[in-house]
Amino acid sequence: MRYDLVIFDNDGVLVDSEPISNRLLAGYLTELGHPTSYEESLRDYMGAAMHRVHDLVEERTGQRLPDDFDEVFHARVFAAFERELKPVAGAVDVLERLVADGVPYCVASSGSHERIRVGHRTTGLDEWFEEEWVFSSEDVGRGKPAPDLFLYAAERMGVAPERCVVVEDSPLGVRAGVAAGMDVYGFTAMTPAERLLGARQLFGDMGQLVGLLE
Repeated sequence: MRYDLVIFDNDGVLVDSEPISNRLLAGYLTELGHPTSYEESLRDYMGAAMHRVHDLVEERTGQRLPDDFDEVFHARVFAAFERELKPVAGAVDVLERLVADGVPYCVASSGSHERIRVGHRTTGLDEWFEEEWVFSSEDVGRGKPAPDLFLYAAERMGVAPERCVVVEDSPLGVRAGVAAGMDVYGFTAMTPAERLLGARQLFGDMGQLVGLLE
Protein backbone atom coordinates (compact mmCIF):
# COMPACT_ATOMS: atom_id res chain seq x y z
CA MET A 1 0.00 0.00 0.00
CA ARG A 2 1.08 3.60 -0.56
CA TYR A 3 1.20 4.54 3.16
CA ASP A 4 3.24 3.30 6.11
CA LEU A 5 0.51 4.01 8.69
CA VAL A 6 -3.29 4.25 8.55
CA ILE A 7 -4.72 6.46 11.32
CA PHE A 8 -8.42 5.91 11.92
CA ASP A 9 -10.77 8.30 13.61
CA ASN A 10 -13.03 6.24 15.87
CA ASP A 11 -16.57 7.62 16.13
CA GLY A 12 -18.36 7.25 12.82
CA VAL A 13 -15.38 5.55 11.14
CA LEU A 14 -14.84 2.40 13.20
CA VAL A 15 -17.90 2.42 15.47
CA ASP A 16 -21.30 3.71 14.39
CA SER A 17 -21.59 5.97 17.41
CA GLU A 18 -22.29 9.42 15.98
CA PRO A 19 -26.09 8.99 15.71
CA ILE A 20 -26.24 7.75 19.29
CA SER A 21 -23.97 10.31 20.92
CA ASN A 22 -25.31 13.32 19.02
CA ARG A 23 -28.91 12.36 19.75
CA LEU A 24 -28.07 12.18 23.45
CA LEU A 25 -25.97 15.35 23.40
CA ALA A 26 -28.72 17.35 21.74
CA GLY A 27 -31.24 16.02 24.24
CA TYR A 28 -29.08 16.76 27.28
CA LEU A 29 -28.21 20.28 26.16
CA THR A 30 -31.89 20.96 25.53
CA GLU A 31 -32.74 19.66 29.03
CA LEU A 32 -30.27 22.14 30.47
CA GLY A 33 -31.91 25.07 28.69
CA HIS A 34 -29.73 25.19 25.60
CA PRO A 35 -32.13 24.04 22.83
CA THR A 36 -30.15 21.95 20.36
CA SER A 37 -31.40 19.77 17.53
CA TYR A 38 -29.75 16.55 16.41
CA GLU A 39 -28.68 18.26 13.18
CA GLU A 40 -27.16 21.17 15.10
CA SER A 41 -25.23 18.77 17.31
CA LEU A 42 -23.77 17.04 14.26
CA ARG A 43 -22.86 20.39 12.71
CA ASP A 44 -21.23 21.88 15.79
CA TYR A 45 -19.80 18.98 17.77
CA MET A 46 -19.23 15.95 15.54
CA GLY A 47 -15.60 14.92 15.77
CA ALA A 48 -14.83 17.33 18.62
CA ALA A 49 -13.49 16.82 22.12
CA MET A 50 -15.82 17.64 25.02
CA HIS A 51 -14.13 20.96 25.73
CA ARG A 52 -15.62 22.28 22.48
CA VAL A 53 -19.15 21.69 23.83
CA HIS A 54 -18.33 23.68 26.96
CA ASP A 55 -16.59 26.43 25.02
CA LEU A 56 -19.35 26.92 22.44
CA VAL A 57 -22.17 26.93 24.99
CA GLU A 58 -20.37 29.50 27.13
CA GLU A 59 -19.44 31.58 24.09
CA ARG A 60 -23.04 31.64 22.82
CA THR A 61 -24.94 32.01 26.10
CA GLY A 62 -22.50 33.30 28.69
CA GLN A 63 -23.44 30.32 30.86
CA ARG A 64 -21.24 27.45 31.97
CA LEU A 65 -22.39 23.86 31.78
CA PRO A 66 -22.69 21.98 35.10
CA ASP A 67 -19.50 20.61 36.63
CA ASP A 68 -20.80 17.06 36.23
CA PHE A 69 -21.87 17.54 32.61
CA ASP A 70 -19.22 15.22 31.14
CA GLU A 71 -19.82 12.55 33.77
CA VAL A 72 -23.60 12.51 33.25
CA PHE A 73 -23.32 12.65 29.46
CA HIS A 74 -20.81 9.81 29.27
CA ALA A 75 -22.90 7.65 31.59
CA ARG A 76 -25.85 8.07 29.21
CA VAL A 77 -23.70 7.42 26.15
CA PHE A 78 -22.07 4.28 27.58
CA ALA A 79 -25.44 2.86 28.59
CA ALA A 80 -26.75 3.47 25.06
CA PHE A 81 -23.60 1.94 23.55
CA GLU A 82 -24.24 -1.28 25.48
CA ARG A 83 -27.74 -1.45 23.96
CA GLU A 84 -27.23 -0.11 20.44
CA LEU A 85 -23.63 0.28 19.28
CA LYS A 86 -22.36 -1.63 16.25
CA PRO A 87 -19.15 -1.44 14.22
CA VAL A 88 -19.31 0.58 11.03
CA ALA A 89 -20.21 -1.78 8.18
CA GLY A 90 -17.03 -2.95 6.48
CA ALA A 91 -14.63 -1.74 9.19
CA VAL A 92 -13.60 -5.23 10.27
CA ASP A 93 -12.94 -6.21 6.65
CA VAL A 94 -10.57 -3.25 6.28
CA LEU A 95 -8.70 -4.16 9.47
CA GLU A 96 -8.41 -7.78 8.33
CA ARG A 97 -6.89 -6.64 5.06
CA LEU A 98 -4.41 -4.30 6.75
CA VAL A 99 -3.27 -7.10 9.04
CA ALA A 100 -2.95 -9.50 6.11
CA ASP A 101 -0.86 -6.95 4.20
CA GLY A 102 1.27 -6.06 7.23
CA VAL A 103 0.24 -2.38 7.18
CA PRO A 104 0.42 -0.70 10.62
CA TYR A 105 -2.67 1.14 11.82
CA CYS A 106 -3.95 2.92 14.92
CA VAL A 107 -6.89 4.98 16.16
CA ALA A 108 -6.72 8.67 17.08
CA SER A 109 -9.99 9.91 18.54
CA SER A 110 -11.35 13.07 20.11
CA GLY A 111 -13.12 10.79 22.58
CA SER A 112 -11.67 9.76 25.91
CA HIS A 113 -9.74 6.53 26.35
CA GLU A 114 -12.67 5.20 28.35
CA ARG A 115 -15.12 6.00 25.55
CA ILE A 116 -12.87 4.30 22.96
CA ARG A 117 -12.47 1.21 25.17
CA VAL A 118 -16.21 0.92 25.85
CA GLY A 119 -17.02 1.24 22.15
CA HIS A 120 -14.41 -1.27 21.06
CA ARG A 121 -15.32 -3.78 23.75
CA THR A 122 -19.02 -3.53 22.94
CA THR A 123 -18.48 -4.05 19.20
CA GLY A 124 -15.67 -6.60 19.41
CA LEU A 125 -13.16 -4.24 17.83
CA ASP A 126 -10.95 -4.46 20.91
CA GLU A 127 -9.35 -7.61 19.51
CA TRP A 128 -7.99 -5.54 16.60
CA PHE A 129 -6.25 -2.84 18.65
CA GLU A 130 -3.34 -3.22 21.02
CA GLU A 131 -3.44 -0.68 23.86
CA GLU A 132 -0.42 1.15 22.43
CA TRP A 133 -2.27 1.67 19.13
CA VAL A 134 -5.03 3.75 20.75
CA PHE A 135 -4.67 7.53 21.06
CA SER A 136 -7.10 10.07 22.52
CA SER A 137 -7.34 13.84 22.69
CA GLU A 138 -6.67 13.26 26.39
CA ASP A 139 -3.07 12.51 25.39
CA VAL A 140 -2.40 15.99 23.97
CA GLY A 141 -3.07 19.58 24.92
CA ARG A 142 -5.38 20.46 22.03
CA GLY A 143 -7.96 18.34 20.25
CA LYS A 144 -9.00 18.49 16.61
CA PRO A 145 -8.88 20.68 14.48
CA ALA A 146 -5.37 21.17 15.90
CA PRO A 147 -2.92 18.65 14.39
CA ASP A 148 -1.47 17.64 17.76
CA LEU A 149 -3.29 14.33 18.16
CA PHE A 150 -2.39 13.00 14.71
CA LEU A 151 1.22 14.14 15.05
CA TYR A 152 1.43 12.46 18.46
CA ALA A 153 0.01 9.21 17.07
CA ALA A 154 2.49 9.21 14.18
CA GLU A 155 5.40 9.89 16.52
CA ARG A 156 4.38 7.10 18.89
CA MET A 157 3.95 4.69 15.98
CA GLY A 158 7.34 5.71 14.57
CA VAL A 159 6.12 6.95 11.17
CA ALA A 160 6.78 10.32 9.51
CA PRO A 161 3.61 12.41 9.02
CA GLU A 162 3.97 12.48 5.24
CA ARG A 163 3.83 8.65 5.21
CA CYS A 164 0.51 8.59 7.09
CA VAL A 165 -3.07 8.63 5.90
CA VAL A 166 -5.94 9.73 8.13
CA VAL A 167 -9.44 8.28 7.73
CA GLU A 168 -11.94 10.85 8.99
CA ASP A 169 -15.64 11.66 8.79
CA SER A 170 -15.76 15.13 10.38
CA PRO A 171 -14.72 18.57 9.14
CA LEU A 172 -12.70 19.12 12.32
CA GLY A 173 -10.83 15.86 11.76
CA VAL A 174 -10.09 16.63 8.13
CA ARG A 175 -8.69 20.01 9.11
CA ALA A 176 -6.52 18.36 11.77
CA GLY A 177 -5.14 15.78 9.36
CA VAL A 178 -4.32 18.36 6.70
CA ALA A 179 -2.67 20.59 9.31
CA ALA A 180 -0.55 17.59 10.35
CA GLY A 181 0.76 17.28 6.78
CA MET A 182 -1.00 13.97 6.19
CA ASP A 183 -3.26 12.79 3.39
CA VAL A 184 -6.87 12.57 4.55
CA TYR A 185 -9.55 10.26 3.19
CA GLY A 186 -13.01 11.60 3.97
CA PHE A 187 -15.76 9.13 4.82
CA THR A 188 -19.07 10.58 3.64
CA ALA A 189 -21.52 8.06 5.12
CA MET A 190 -22.88 10.72 7.50
CA THR A 191 -21.17 13.92 6.40
CA PRO A 192 -21.89 15.67 3.10
CA ALA A 193 -18.84 15.65 0.84
CA GLU A 194 -18.80 19.45 0.61
CA ARG A 195 -18.13 19.65 4.37
CA LEU A 196 -14.96 17.55 4.06
CA LEU A 197 -13.00 20.00 1.93
CA GLY A 198 -9.29 19.31 1.99
CA ALA A 199 -9.61 15.54 1.89
CA ARG A 200 -7.51 13.87 -0.79
CA GLN A 201 -10.16 11.22 -1.41
CA LEU A 202 -13.85 10.95 -0.56
CA PHE A 203 -15.70 7.66 -0.18
CA GLY A 204 -19.10 6.65 1.12
CA ASP A 205 -18.69 2.90 1.69
CA MET A 206 -16.01 1.51 3.98
CA GLY A 207 -15.61 -1.37 1.57
CA GLN A 208 -14.04 1.09 -0.88
CA LEU A 209 -11.19 2.08 1.42
CA VAL A 210 -8.72 -0.71 0.77
CA GLY A 211 -8.84 -0.11 -2.98
CA LEU A 212 -8.18 3.58 -2.45
CA LEU A 213 -5.16 2.87 -0.26
CA GLU A 214 -3.43 0.64 -2.79
